[in-house]
Amino acid sequence: MLARPQLPILSVATVALFLGSGLGLVYPQAVRWMVDDITAVESSFMDFDKAAILLVVLFLIQSVFTVLRSWLFTVAGERIVAHLRGDLFDSIIGQDVSFFDTSRTGELTNRLASDTTVLQNTVSVNVSMGLRFTIGAIGAVIMLLYMSPQLTGLAMLVVPVVALAAAVYGRIIRRLSKEVHDALATSTEIAEESFSGLRTVRAFAREDVEVQRYRDAVHTSYVLAARRALANGAFAGVAGFSGYTAIALVVWYGGHMVTAGTMTIGELTAFLIYTMMLAVSLGALSGLYGDFMRAAGASARVFELIDQPAVLEASGGEKLDHIAGRIRLENVSFTYPSRPDIPVLTGVDLSIDPGQVVALVGPSGSGKSTVAALLARFYDPQEGAITIDGYDLRTLDPKHLRQHIGVVAQEPVLFATSIRENIAYGSPSASIEEIRAAARAANAENFIDEFPDGFDTTVGERGIRLSGGQKQRIAIARALLKDPRILVLDEATSALDSESEHLVQEALDRLMAGRTTLVIAHRLSTVRDATTVAVLDEGRVVES
Repeated sequence: MLARPQLPILSVATVALFLGSGLGLVYPQAVRWMVDDITAVESSFMDFDKAAILLVVLFLIQSVFTVLRSWLFTVAGERIVAHLRGDLFDSIIGQDVSFFDTSRTGELTNRLASDTTVLQNTVSVNVSMGLRFTIGAIGAVIMLLYMSPQLTGLAMLVVPVVALAAAVYGRIIRRLSKEVHDALATSTEIAEESFSGLRTVRAFAREDVEVQRYRDAVHTSYVLAARRALANGAFAGVAGFSGYTAIALVVWYGGHMVTAGTMTIGELTAFLIYTMMLAVSLGALSGLYGDFMRAAGASARVFELIDQPAVLEASGGEKLDHIAGRIRLENVSFTYPSRPDIPVLTGVDLSIDPGQVVALVGPSGSGKSTVAALLARFYDPQEGAITIDGYDLRTLDPKHLRQHIGVVAQEPVLFATSIRENIAYGSPSASIEEIRAAARAANAENFIDEFPDGFDTTVGERGIRLSGGQKQRIAIARALLKDPRILVLDEATSALDSESEHLVQEALDRLMAGRTTLVIAHRLSTVRDATTVAVLDEGRVVES
């Protein structure tokens, strides 16, 4: 299926492959003519010269087809893998939030990078070489049978040995390759965790521990790779021994045939060249077989992700022309898929009318942030229903729904791009004037203008170059520009100092005006203007 769009290129490449490989089967016959001409009683240098010129012409034409074949197969392979990477990323990004609760970022990154790189080598250069050597081997066998069925039968005695070794080798190498890639994914996970949490690593002086964790994971992958290398070497040894044994048998028996006068020296020479071509082709195929088995292990991991359906589809369902913002939670019970034995919400009832501000308070772990996650439909409740304007969220298009919900979290996530791009993340078509107006309303315009690059200032990974208050105001500007009908504030000021909190609270007050707002907070300053305060404890609304 992935190769179908590349069929025109692959067709031309295949024709070039057949023509180039076919010409390669001609030159042993030219050598036979030359040798027989030299050893003939009445030899003609003119015939000898013609045969030599013919060889050079054949090699030149074959080289042209080789360039064409190699170039086209490589281009087609690169396109296939580029498309595969896009499909894999599309599948991963389309998974529901519960998938990321149980998957590690390092492993997913490894599949996008390492596994697809293995496939890239296989579907580009290796496919071309595999077809080339397969055609060469088949052609050599046909020519051998044509020239001497007796000698060919003798040479083919080693084939069952190679076939048996290949069957055993294929099973071993496929299993080991999958284990190697799994071990490499683990090391990537450790590296990703250590880099992203570097400040914590430094604060606890745990650099040596993280280095040792990484070294242990790399050592595990090394041990598995060493076993795979041993299997490669053993198979290469068996294939090489079989090939050289076949050549020795041909030289031994063919010599007797030349002595008996049933075969000329030129014919034996051509037969030996075909035998060596067959041996070289089989040897190359044995190496490629290992690469294909490694690719099979990698592809199993890649297509496992591509074929994995999302529990909650990112789109599909009814789209409301207008959202007033009336929210109802009716007897909602929920447990996280990653922790199915621990109930988080039990029989929760909550009502928010359009334009109201409802605050959720309670101890950590009481389920406040879970209510916000359910409202954005990151998950579906196991029992009960959540409705907006009377429509069950499960009947609405999730993407369309989320376009009308703005979220400002305690630790906002910014991308390693410019401030302008981060503010416009939910409204990519916004003009710079609209972006600036949103920043002004979020009390962010002044500090942004103080940067040398202004709105084009890059914020670093996860906004590391900005302070907590600055990141929070950028997130508020992003929500303001999106202009959502429903707003979720998840402890948006809890991590700020008093000065930053004042500026952020001013921006939040502007953001909340006229919108249905769910506020999750610990501080009284955050909930003082709430219409209703609901107290959650152990997943239940205990007071309102």
